[in-house]
Amino acid sequence: NGWGVSDCKHTEDVGVVCSERRIPGFKFDDSVLNHIENINIQVEDTRIQAVLGASRKRLPITEGYVEVKEGGVWKQICDRNWTTKNSRVICGMFGFPGEKKYNVNIYKMTASRKKHRYWAYSIDCKGTESHLSACKLGNRISTATGENITCVNGMPAVVSCIPGPAFASGSRNGFRKAFRQAHPLVRLKGGAKTGEGRVEVLMNGEWGTICHDQWSLTAASVVCRELGFGTAQEAISGARLGQGMGAIHLNEVGCLGYEKSITDCKFTTDTHRCSHEEDASVRCNVPAMGFENQIRLSGGRIPSEGRVEVLRNHNGTLKWGTVCSDNWGILQAMVVCRQLNLGYAEHAFQETWYWQGDGSTDQVVMSGVKCSGTEMALSHCRHHSHVHCPRGGGRYAAGVSCTDAAADLLLNAKEVEYTSYLEDRPMQSLQCALEENCLASSAVNTSIERGQRRLLRFSSKIHNVGQADFRPRHGRHAWIWHECHRHYHSMEVFTHYDLLDLNGTKVAEGNKASFCLEDSECAPGIQRQYGCANFGEQGITIGCYDVYRHDIDCQWIDVTDVPPGLYIFVIHVNPQHDVAECDYSNNIMKCQCRISDQRAWMFNCHIADSFSEAIEDKFDNFKGLMTNQVPTR
Repeated sequence: NGWGVSDCKHTEDVGVVCSERRIPGFKFDDSVLNHIENINIQVEDTRIQAVLGASRKRLPITEGYVEVKEGGVWKQICDRNWTTKNSRVICGMFGFPGEKKYNVNIYKMTASRKKHRYWAYSIDCKGTESHLSACKLGNRISTATGENITCVNGMPAVVSCIPGPAFASGSRNGFRKAFRQAHPLVRLKGGAKTGEGRVEVLMNGEWGTICHDQWSLTAASVVCRELGFGTAQEAISGARLGQGMGAIHLNEVGCLGYEKSITDCKFTTDTHRCSHEEDASVRCNVPAMGFENQIRLSGGRIPSEGRVEVLRNHNGTLKWGTVCSDNWGILQAMVVCRQLNLGYAEHAFQETWYWQGDGSTDQVVMSGVKCSGTEMALSHCRHHSHVHCPRGGGRYAAGVSCTDAAADLLLNAKEVEYTSYLEDRPMQSLQCALEENCLASSAVNTSIERGQRRLLRFSSKIHNVGQADFRPRHGRHAWIWHECHRHYHSMEVFTHYDLLDLNGTKVAEGNKASFCLEDSECAPGIQRQYGCANFGEQGITIGCYDVYRHDIDCQWIDVTDVPPGLYIFVIHVNPQHDVAECDYSNNIMKCQCRISDQRAWMFNCHIADSFSEAIEDKFDNFKGLMTNQVPTR
């Protein structure tokens, strides 16, 4: 109707959601043309084409001709001006950290037997580029056109790449190996897909993040290669893959591209102006393993949900079938969503009668699946060698729903340390707590009129540092009413509290239901959304805290029967994985706890994965039974 002429309101504003999948190919920019005339050179795609028989049968493809697709035709690149720097870039593009030498004579013999169609240009890379498109275009190898282009005194360029530990031939443990180096100095946290996440580095025994000032593709690629992946697809700033915790170790990281570790790059440790809202992340190139072709979701309303069906070898033939839902949970669902590149797990379903799949795939072909949650494929998880599923498939087949974003709960360890104390409380005021199993089993024998219980009290402050709100799994219609306390429980088990002796034996325990999951406090600029008043919606908004004060019922461990001594105190948030999170490894907090006749001390409180394994082992100090050691005199 013309500019400014409308009868619309802002409630009718249009928007777009762009796909993460990019159109294949790229154009060589004029600025990187080495004295070549201004012409439009479009490359539609790039690949490593396996040539030798042994390479064709294995995934990932690590060796073969480098080919580009131009005008719908795959063409080889002449090796006359080819360098190892070019090979390094190609290997990085396809998810490999490095390149190696190959048997030139075999490829010369193979190339002499076949006519090749060559691309007209050569490539000139520095070796630090993250993609071929960032390299300079070299000289034309021939003035001919079309099929007449030849590679005089040369042959097709070949690359041979070194796969990372998790992708090496014969590796069965998948993603876990990529993060099990002998002495890892770098790790990725919070990412949905293999090879992506917030970057954390180990310094002085403590894990910490990197501030995103001057964070670049070159630095991100150093991280990716160090972890056994290829170059970086993206250097992500602004804590877009979740906020870290504790220290921020590095800032203004500057890399040349050939460093073995991110700690070999230039950086400053002046991070006082940084916050965890500026944590740096990466998304790495990973090898094409074909795992996504071994699994599918069937019957869902949208592509990110449905009954899980896997392709398995059955009596010598590949057959699609379902997965037994016995003990199927969120950790298994996390692996399925990762394998299908569908993000994080949102729910795991043990009944899928409402998702009618193909009847021919009802047979259960996989059972007893137990995952750590970090595997790249469901087949990497432990499972039965012979299918055993009493419930059968069909309506009881396993299912999942996936989501692009997930919450991430983090307990404030110092809050526990500062607020802990002992209280002797009369049994008369603990009847509701007894009813809700918040006291030790011996409490049933305690006199209501004259008895009392000794309680180790503390506050808990739980922060949602993820990318989505933390919401109870069940809606309000399924919450459980507790008459004594006169409130609803939106989650029956929200936290576990355990007191362990130095042998690792549990000597006391407690648990906390989420009777009021709400935004108690929020970071500046974030609006509170959830409140418990008037049967309101419960949850924790991104960037907000839920605070359970030390003076409310069940915010304790009953230590009446615990003798004085040194103990380890453990809090586990969301212990049953009832609600999906992007990272469960930071849900456990540990403290050293000393209890005397009159008081208790909490010290060295920390999130369980915030220090090196060596320091954590020393903290736990479980060197076997203390009772069978020879006493020192």
